[in-house]
Amino acid sequence: MSVFATASGIGSWPGAAARPAAEVVVGELAGALAHLVELPARGVGADLLGRAGALLVDVAIDTVPRGYRIVARPGAVTRRAVSLLDEDMDALEEAWETAGLRGAGRVVKVQAPGPITLAAGLELANGHRAITDSGAVRDLAASLAEGVAAHRSALARRLDTPVVVQFDEPSLPAALGGELAGVTALSPVAALDEAVAQGLLDECVATVGADVLVHSCAPQLPWDLLQRSVIGAVSVDAGTLRAADLDGIAGFVESGRTVMLGVVETSAPRRRPSAEEVAAAVVAVTDRLPFERSALRERIGVTPACGLAGATPEWARAAIGLARKAAEAFAEDPDAI
Repeated sequence: MSVFATASGIGSWPGAAARPAAEVVVGELAGALAHLVELPARGVGADLLGRAGALLVDVAIDTVPRGYRIVARPGAVTRRAVSLLDEDMDALEEAWETAGLRGAGRVVKVQAPGPITLAAGLELANGHRAITDSGAVRDLAASLAEGVAAHRSALARRLDTPVVVQFDEPSLPAALGGELAGVTALSPVAALDEAVAQGLLDECVATVGADVLVHSCAPQLPWDLLQRSVIGAVSVDAGTLRAADLDGIAGFVESGRTVMLGVVETSAPRRRPSAEEVAAAVVAVTDRLPFERSALRERIGVTPACGLAGATPEWARAAIGLARKAAEAFAEDPDAI
């Protein structure tokens, strides 16, 4: 069975306290795919792009009015990002030890911005997006891949367990479609070539040296590109799927890889669904694919629709618990759902 054919969280989590968050994630997902939490409510250095400040090798970032900019040398923002990541790793290690999971072989997931989203989100010194400079894009991807590989290895040693990687690519469809805004209307951002995007993703996978998942909550994912790439799984918001996406998912699954379906709401609904209802939402998608349910037992995972940073702590716990129970039901006997 694929390591991704189970349940997991997307990464982001509500609040600013690392230890309670790690305890909940380990408690709910230790039998599935636990993950290192991201707590963007802590501010600079803790959000998706800010965390890259702790991962990039020989590349530093600082804040500017629009977000983050590449700078010549590390400063307070990079130090803060490193400190927050260390805090998160300490919290996960403590929760892992308390649960008695060291050496148990349970897989853990870490998340980082993908190379395209990173280049789309960081500014160059001239204020333009890094993605507008092909040399900067290549340098960022290489730096990111090296840093994530080191981060993954460090956490694997600390937990004495396998660690896999999720690259978050919310900007991938916009970058490919030429939909990223420029600094002004007179400086548009050209569409990124699919071959270049695939090369960046494949380079990161090769350097990381572990199973890699690409996650995006954005609609209109480039399934042809994803199928040509060497990534092992794709995580999607099931609410964004259209007919073309289902064809793409079918081809991706047929190639022997995994799709994680985001079917659990990211904020508390008026009525809390049962695990059976969440499992039924998974089946509502898989039954539109040209496969028997039983053939997908080892190819489908379950997650919240996107990150849980905006949820209450109570719903965040409930959401990953529901994802786990739905994934277990689907893997055990999908025909009974």
